[in-house]
Amino acid sequence: MRKGRVAPAALAKSAAMNPSAPMPPARAQPEPRGAYRAFRVITTRWMDNDQYGHVNNVVYYSWFDTAVNAHLIEQGALDPAGGQVIGLVVETQCQYFAPLAFPGNVEAGIRVAHIGSSSVRYEVGLFAEGARQTAARGHFVHVYVDRATQRPAPLPARLRAVLENLR
Repeated sequence: MRKGRVAPAALAKSAAMNPSAPMPPARAQPEPRGAYRAFRVITTRWMDNDQYGHVNNVVYYSWFDTAVNAHLIEQGALDPAGGQVIGLVVETQCQYFAPLAFPGNVEAGIRVAHIGSSSVRYEVGLFAEGARQTAARGHFVHVYVDRATQRPAPLPARLRAVLENLR
């Protein structure tokens, strides 16, 4: 543990003795399929596995991007090659509950947690094929910018409509 940090067990003990002491954050839990609004099947690849025999953590972030952007493209809300407004990832996070591995399919559930004037928080749950609970879940934030200036731009109407359906 780094200097200056307090172990969660020590925080819990401290809180029991002093009700005004900070509590450790609750441990994240897997979520059910019903928590997500749309799904995309992603086929694992040989190269996704690492030397420990499961999908490497960096691949999960690629799946987040693939699930969300493919949905937006299919719905006519994103044109990555020629659109005037593009989404840039400014924040991302993932929590892992069970390993995923090649060979197999992953089912990525997506939903939208927040829509701002130029930003969106997507939440993604990754399920082993047919599983009831997420093997991993996380989020990422897109800030939509003008392609030429790279400055924040208002969400286009079609994009906003598609995002509303993912809430």
